[in-house]
Amino acid sequence: MAQKYQEISDRLKSFIENQKIFFVATAAADGRVNLSPKGLDSLRILDKNRVIWLNVTGSGNETAAHVQENPRMTIMFMSLSGDPMILRLYGTAKVVHHNEGEWASLISMFPPIPGARQIFDLSIDLVQTSCGMAVPLFDYVADREALSAWAEKKGDEGIKDYWRDRNQLSLDGKPTHIVEKSV
Repeated sequence: MAQKYQEISDRLKSFIENQKIFFVATAAADGRVNLSPKGLDSLRILDKNRVIWLNVTGSGNETAAHVQENPRMTIMFMSLSGDPMILRLYGTAKVVHHNEGEWASLISMFPPIPGARQIFDLSIDLVQTSCGMAVPLFDYVADREALSAWAEKKGDEGIKDYWRDRNQLSLDGKPTHIVEKSV
């Protein structure tokens, strides 16, 4: 049975901090809905109604394009071991790029992750849990090293070139502003 909350309780905070994967959903006013899996040590709970997550360089940059046009975001966690639960954080997000004032203080909350691209800052207006009884059980083995190895091999300038070539527009042609706000 779904339960609604106005904030992240200590119990739900503990649940979030123990998850190895989460999913982020965004959508612009029109075009495609984006749903992306996220991992690594890339999420921080700042208070009962605010989380940030570090976005690393990838093949697309949909979330950045969507949030700048329509700031709605949902983050979903699900228990893959132990007691079943699905947890969703609903709210309004903003994207923070390298050249913006908040970057330095926010990035300091994360370990160095090669290819760090943006930080998303979510102000939460609804927390919802549901049963998750249909979610299968999985064993966590390890974080994948492939993305970090790829970013390290490219180096800082290679990553910036990648942003210029592949991360400036969403699938629907919406701008991400990655180059003018980060390079």
